[in-house]
Amino acid sequence: MEGDARRRVAFLGPEASYTHQAALDAFKNKDVTLSPQITIADVFTAVQKGTAYRGVVPFENSSNGSVVFTLDLIADLHGMHPDILVCGESYVDVKHCLLGYIVPNATPADQHNHKDKPPVEIDKKFTNPLAVPICDLSRIKKLYSHPQAWGQCKAFLSTYLKGIERQDVSSTSRAAELVAQDTSGESAALSSFVAASLFRLDVLAESINDRVGNATRFLLIRRKNSASPSSTPLPDSTYTTDGNGSDWKTLVTFTVDHANPGALASCLAACGKYGLNLTSINTRPSGIENWHYIFFVEFKGRKEDGDEIGPVNQALKDLDSVCRAWRWLGSWENRL
Repeated sequence: MEGDARRRVAFLGPEASYTHQAALDAFKNKDVTLSPQITIADVFTAVQKGTAYRGVVPFENSSNGSVVFTLDLIADLHGMHPDILVCGESYVDVKHCLLGYIVPNATPADQHNHKDKPPVEIDKKFTNPLAVPICDLSRIKKLYSHPQAWGQCKAFLSTYLKGIERQDVSSTSRAAELVAQDTSGESAALSSFVAASLFRLDVLAESINDRVGNATRFLLIRRKNSASPSSTPLPDSTYTTDGNGSDWKTLVTFTVDHANPGALASCLAACGKYGLNLTSINTRPSGIENWHYIFFVEFKGRKEDGDEIGPVNQALKDLDSVCRAWRWLGSWENRL
């Protein structure tokens, strides 16, 4: 790895994406160059090839679950990113807005007639009472956003924009960038306040996510053996703990023999045996055969280096005898 690649952090762009905000948070006051990428896969590739020192990718949302694109890349079924490890995390509050252009002389929202949807009925549907439009949305014919955002704004979309064409794009900031090119007012994006400012778009509705307190967790990834330059070490985040492993997380993937009753329970028992508290579990198709899955298990604790003995190391050793195959995918400090 040469030149400024040692200081480059790849993230899902363009600028103003929530992943960009996560990168700014994770590397606050650090001497790094943030490098926007078009897709999540591009972030993994940049880190794998060494053109970026670290990567930041979305992992899960508090109201809409895991980002399957990231899970599949972590699973690495095609061997494209064999050296990727998770080395940190960042949490960003997500307040989706509907962005576009307010057309001159447009009807104010309180004068627009939402057919068969009296305001009292609309309010009862929302767990987030702030999710109401501030102008007439009847001109909108197309919506853009990252696929993950649709599921976080179901109530608003089904109430005010039901049946409107949706276009998936690589990120919420890319959605805003595309809408900024259409001054007709016929397109809109699910994106952020930051994107509205960057692309000079109007906020047509704010805080449209279903739940107040919506947040997304992002993972920091690195390549194996990608140590910081010895003279100017680069921390993986601004967060520190006592370093004893008590406030760390570890991610492991494994597959089991589905013909063996209790195979999954045996794998999970290996964690419980050593007092490792599970913080999340996910599944994705394993690629081995139909209806066979790879399990993603995250738990509290840190894998020790070398031959050192610790609860995580002991649990991983026990996995050898109860699962078909497993991979350790990193240990990092808990920022929750």
